[in-house]
Amino acid sequence: MNSKSANSSSALAAASTDARNLLRHTVATLAYRASKPLRNAPAEFAGFRASERTRTPVEILAHMGDLFDWALNLAKGKQVWNDAQPLPWDEEVKRFFAALQRFEDYLASDDPLLFSAEKLFQGPIADALTHVGQLCILRGMAGAPVKGESYFRAEIIAGRVGLEQAAPVREF
Repeated sequence: MNSKSANSSSALAAASTDARNLLRHTVATLAYRASKPLRNAPAEFAGFRASERTRTPVEILAHMGDLFDWALNLAKGKQVWNDAQPLPWDEEVKRFFAALQRFEDYLASDDPLLFSAEKLFQGPIADALTHVGQLCILRGMAGAPVKGESYFRAEIIAGRVGLEQAAPVREF
């Protein structure tokens, strides 16, 4: 390998590592933000329906778990989608965070991403971010609003993708 090829390979490896690290931070950010509407939700929240044509929070959460099962399949080079039937709320919360953890574990490994980081972001990850916002809005509509926060100040760490997150630095 000549020096030009070695430099090109090094640059690609660094770009790939940077993209992977950004994905890991994005998934940790999603976990932090999702934990707010999911934690301590009133029992009736799971089945709350804003209108007869909207998904319930538990249906949205089941879809979010499906998104991260799909993300992991995509990372492994497989186009596999599963429409899971929603579980009871507490079980669905666990399933969602377990799916996030499996995806995080893969991102943290040396296993290759067989779809680009950009595709993984624009598909399942960005979709899930949208659904976190929906859950926050639905919590407010259901009478149990989520406090706003300066997310810029939040302690978000790549790899921390469970329900338990750092305490908010500044809520309002």
